[in-house]
Amino acid sequence: MLNQQQQLADAFPGFMNKIQGQLGEFDVHVLSASPTGGFYMDPCSNCADAADCTYNAQPPLCGAQLDACDTRLGAGVTFPAGTGSSNRRCELFGGNRYILGEDPDFTSSFECIIQAGMNGAIASTRESMAKAISDELSGPEGCNAGFLRKDALLVVTLLDDLYDQFSQGTMDDWLQALRHAKHDNEDAYAVLVFSTDVDAGFGNLCKPFEPTEEPNPLREFANSVKHGHFVSICESSYVEPFDTFVDEVVSLCENLQIPQ
Repeated sequence: MLNQQQQLADAFPGFMNKIQGQLGEFDVHVLSASPTGGFYMDPCSNCADAADCTYNAQPPLCGAQLDACDTRLGAGVTFPAGTGSSNRRCELFGGNRYILGEDPDFTSSFECIIQAGMNGAIASTRESMAKAISDELSGPEGCNAGFLRKDALLVVTLLDDLYDQFSQGTMDDWLQALRHAKHDNEDAYAVLVFSTDVDAGFGNLCKPFEPTEEPNPLREFANSVKHGHFVSICESSYVEPFDTFVDEVVSLCENLQIPQ
């Protein structure tokens, strides 16, 4: 996932700039939900200073003082750890587990939280999304408190190079999580999924000569959302998919019905 993380980091700022160009000033929150609920600083060569930890160490792990949210599935990631990750605490403006639009170092903060790394437990992509926007984590006492707002469009981006076989729940659970978060308004959220396209038959980008007949559940999830889109994670750049997504996001923002 190292290249995919970098492609997302390269494409997202342009996506934000294009939205701002069409909407003018707008307020944004950006959260990277933990897909595993784990913390893996192993081996010590991953540490910012290898002298600060021992192999497979327990907290404080390279000087990191962990809190309960650092090991919660769906909580906003502020300390990516492991091979190919930021391997440091991301000091986010405002002190939340998500980025605020007025963060003076917005791009650096974004690059920090999305460099989640490549080792650790297997990701539960849809489950982490559902937990991130649940009442438990997004409520006043939750890890992601303040992230969700009644007057804001929810834009979800899922990145998974497998089939997300390990999320606990059903398709209806994932869809209901979105509906609940946005008060049953299907025009108040949009989903962009980047995943393997091996189920697309011969000529797919990921394994063009090794297609599978088993449908990708993440593709089915994207297709089940009114404003859902599926993109091959093996695209050489994510700039164009985000570009084509801009007009829809802007339109949804402009026409958002705010619940009373």
